[in-house]
Amino acid sequence: MKSKEDFMKKQSPKTGMSRLIQLAMTKKTLVISSVALSCLAAVASFIPYLAIYNIVRQILEVYPDLNELGHTDLFYYGWLAIAGVVANVVLYFSALVCSHLAAFGTLYELKVNFLTHLARVPLGFHVLIGSGKLRKITDENIEKIETFIAHQIPDIVAAFVSPVVMIVILLSIDWRLGLAAIAGIIVAFILQSAAYGREGAKKMMDQYQRSLENMNNAAVEYIRGISVVKAFKQTVYSFRRLHETIKEYTAMVIPYTLSWENLMSVFLTLINNIYLFVLPVGIFIGMNTGDFKGFASQFIFYLIFVPAIAGILSKIMYVNSDAMRIINGVETMDSILAEPELKQPKNPEHTKNHDVSFSNVYFSYDKDKEMYALENVSFTAKQGEITAIVGPSGGGKSTIAHLIPRFFDVDEGSISIGSADIRQMESPYLMSQVSFVFQDVFLFKQSIKENIRLGNKNADMKQITDAAKAAQCHDFIMSLPDGYDTVIGEKGVHLSGGESQRIAIARAIVKDAPIVVLDEATAFADPENEHLIQKAFEKLMNKKTVIIIAHRLSTIQSANNIIVMDNGHVAENGTHDQLLKKKGKYAAMWQTYNKTVSWKMKKEANING
Repeated sequence: MKSKEDFMKKQSPKTGMSRLIQLAMTKKTLVISSVALSCLAAVASFIPYLAIYNIVRQILEVYPDLNELGHTDLFYYGWLAIAGVVANVVLYFSALVCSHLAAFGTLYELKVNFLTHLARVPLGFHVLIGSGKLRKITDENIEKIETFIAHQIPDIVAAFVSPVVMIVILLSIDWRLGLAAIAGIIVAFILQSAAYGREGAKKMMDQYQRSLENMNNAAVEYIRGISVVKAFKQTVYSFRRLHETIKEYTAMVIPYTLSWENLMSVFLTLINNIYLFVLPVGIFIGMNTGDFKGFASQFIFYLIFVPAIAGILSKIMYVNSDAMRIINGVETMDSILAEPELKQPKNPEHTKNHDVSFSNVYFSYDKDKEMYALENVSFTAKQGEITAIVGPSGGGKSTIAHLIPRFFDVDEGSISIGSADIRQMESPYLMSQVSFVFQDVFLFKQSIKENIRLGNKNADMKQITDAAKAAQCHDFIMSLPDGYDTVIGEKGVHLSGGESQRIAIARAIVKDAPIVVLDEATAFADPENEHLIQKAFEKLMNKKTVIIIAHRLSTIQSANNIIVMDNGHVAENGTHDQLLKKKGKYAAMWQTYNKTVSWKMKKEANING
């Protein structure tokens, strides 16, 4: 019986070229057909050279009486050369058809599997990794796998079959001239191996891919904030993160490129001048041969054939370099696929009570450091009551909001809804129990009706309009060109922050979940929109378990319980009046808040008599 270690070793994930082949072989029949056809195409590509050799040999045999050529197989070899070209084209085209069919099928499955996996990992993973990196992996790295299967596999086969056939031909016509050509090839391969086999080559390629991913993340963030950049007349240089990633990429890629300069220049010079190895040997043999006509036909063949070696060796070089980039992209994709999915319970639990309880919760974003975002946090948000979470930035307020729907799992302690630990609830069920209204609202580029219906796919038009009215957005929706069918982002239709926020609230009202989490939902609202949003909340929060993350203390004075967070700890809790009497952290915050409310802009004039 095999040990557990042996089993794990057997199941260890493949890397490098073996991983690429593993991905390609998901469409085994098509890939094998492509490989076989590519092999035949590679062999057929040499037929014209052999035909030309025989044509040259026959010409030299009858020279100078060229009239004798009519009695030879000259035209047979001419047709044979044409047949070789046609066979090469047809076979290679057929290989590409098979490889493309395999590639498209594999690409579809890879993207579906990758995006399915992304949907199953904790939602907090997406918060931390950045959309730019995931976009690059989905759109570029996986697309490169399609390129590898569709084009690289036939080329790799040709790149390794062609040298074998080439060496056989080189040695069979005249082994001495063949060895001279092969000597040049060996020197070129040694240089290529020195270039690709350098210790830092793979490390530099890893850094190159990371730099590209970092630039993608920063560029996406920069573009999303382009309105702010333009409004303040800033440039890319003032957006430090993007500027730094561009500098990092430049500092890495230029030295890396220059490091290839000498080796690759020598390599390309050699493979394009293999005849320099053949010429001296040919001259020496020619000076000492007793059958000059026979030797001449062979020598001319080598002078014609040797330049083709450059194309064959160049193909190997480009196949290697492309494979390195694709392999690195696959490793990045696999690193995402290796992220553990959110564990689902074997015996899922449901609950009828919707109190939300934190019990001795510890949580850290960075698992390598002993720095907790939340430390020993305990409180209960009761059903039918409003629980407010306040505190300075970085205190852990939004972390609490992210933990309730399992964006992340706690390191220690537990979070429960009613009597059930949220880890014992299936994700769809847990999500059905919680509605969210976040500070950053995302609306899809589709109709307002469909954006609201995201909260409940089965909602009819009456439910949608009722929710919109409750969210104080029905009137402005009806003023849009197509009302509820207006597509956001088309025909110049753009919503203000407050309008988008109310659409999000309508979405949450339609969902009608028993638990509502409001994370800084009015942080950037103007007074008029804040008033409308507060009215919308009255409908949304009716008889629900409500947890509000707030900066504006005025919005949570009537909360049944206020949790004051400070550096990941619960500093104090109670009602507004109770906390003011304690004269602790909350009382100090309230005093500061009232001072800021009373601030006024004053114009000071410096009049010099």
